[in-house]
Amino acid sequence: MVSKVHPQQRLQLYLLSSLFAGLTAVGASIRIPLADVPITLQTFFVMLAGALLGAHFGALSQVIYLAIGLLGAPVFSQGGGPGYVFQPTFGYLVAYPIAAFVIGSLLERQVHDRAFWNICAVFGVGVLIILLLGAVVLYCNLKWVAGKPIAFETLMTSYFLFFIPGDVIKIILAALVSIKLQRVFKVSQSGRYGA
Repeated sequence: MVSKVHPQQRLQLYLLSSLFAGLTAVGASIRIPLADVPITLQTFFVMLAGALLGAHFGALSQVIYLAIGLLGAPVFSQGGGPGYVFQPTFGYLVAYPIAAFVIGSLLERQVHDRAFWNICAVFGVGVLIILLLGAVVLYCNLKWVAGKPIAFETLMTSYFLFFIPGDVIKIILAALVSIKLQRVFKVSQSGRYGA
């Protein structure tokens, strides 16, 4: 629980949440442009946020990221501003706080068993949340906002399955990085940064 975090540690976690919001923005700028959904490094930082900051602060980092973008800062892969909710990719962004929260929650229960493949499996759950919610909102935005309805088969192949190979690579890299950073920053028994 957030209330159990020491005040000094909580301040550190708020600062780290802001840092991960910034890193997610940087991840948006590193992209391979495609028709509707570019390939970016955002999910890499979402996974790390959940793993290293825990459920609540990991999700907070992504809420901060979304808030900054919706307020107008061009931190999303295709800009920013409140009108971005009608972009095809917005569903993927909305899923970031949810994915970070789920990743953090699952890993906080595995404090003594954070083996590489366990972390990869948890990250896989988070990525599936992002891809599923992203595909659903993309379908709705294309059909009812852009007036470009797509077939279910196209949705699954082009906006879900297409991203899985790249996401598997990001999952493996994020798992390796998270293991290294957990050792450096001495993650506490609660799954959050220790003193």
